[in-house]
Amino acid sequence: MEYLIAIDGGGTTCRALLADAGGRVLGRGQGGAANIMTDPDGALASIIAAAESACEAAGISSDILAAAGAALGLAGANVGGNGERMRARLPFARSIVVSDAVIAMHGALGAHDGVVAILGTGSVFVARDRGSVRMIGGWGFKVSDLASGARLGRSLLEETLLAHDGVREGSRMTAETLAHFDGNPDRIVEFAHSALPRDYGTFAPRIFAAADAGDKVALRILDEAVTQISEALEAIMPAGGGRLCLLGGLAPLYEEWLRPRYGVILHKPLGGALDGALLLAMQSFSLVTGGGSDG
Repeated sequence: MEYLIAIDGGGTTCRALLADAGGRVLGRGQGGAANIMTDPDGALASIIAAAESACEAAGISSDILAAAGAALGLAGANVGGNGERMRARLPFARSIVVSDAVIAMHGALGAHDGVVAILGTGSVFVARDRGSVRMIGGWGFKVSDLASGARLGRSLLEETLLAHDGVREGSRMTAETLAHFDGNPDRIVEFAHSALPRDYGTFAPRIFAAADAGDKVALRILDEAVTQISEALEAIMPAGGGRLCLLGGLAPLYEEWLRPRYGVILHKPLGGALDGALLLAMQSFSLVTGGGSDG
């Protein structure tokens, strides 16, 4: 029997599933962090542990891994040859390594063409058009990740300081944000000196809440972010159209703010990242029709 392994590896955990040639899931497993950019050795160990755990759950010897086909979606796989270096070290008979955003796209869209916008602490947009996959954004908080939670949070702190300095009109939201830092702008500067993207991202929900209440500064920040999303979708949407899926922690918050032309093509995701990795494995190893190149 032909076995398939699907892997979804990130900076916190690595999830795996074992399936038969027809895509029937036999077992699921989990390992530790799989950050191939910062700890490739640890990531490899986590990948193997997750795959072996899936075999154990299925009651099948992990010896079958040496003959299995595997599709892995790993954060950072699309950067600097990381994916190919990891692929060369994997214990599977055949394997394909792509970005975790790509397997999320496959899972969300299923067999349909369209775009997935992943909007969380960071942001990235992935499209599939007649088998061809394209990804834009996702270059990191400092130079990219527009409309992400991190960028929204930074914009709020910037507007708070501009209001404090009298450069722009403030609002209840900026006043409350300054109060969060004990009314001291120096505290904002100190926070920004060491803050990580996820730290900025903690301020994003309050922007949506304030915008719902009509806060002018919040509405301005969100309007800019939604414009950025629209520009990205315009650039990547297949010429023949398709469906749109929003993923990530901010997805449900952004849904009602989308421009009308994109709101009408919005669909709920058909599946998750592991579902996408399994579909990619089946396509890559000619077990289902369709598929194509992936980035």
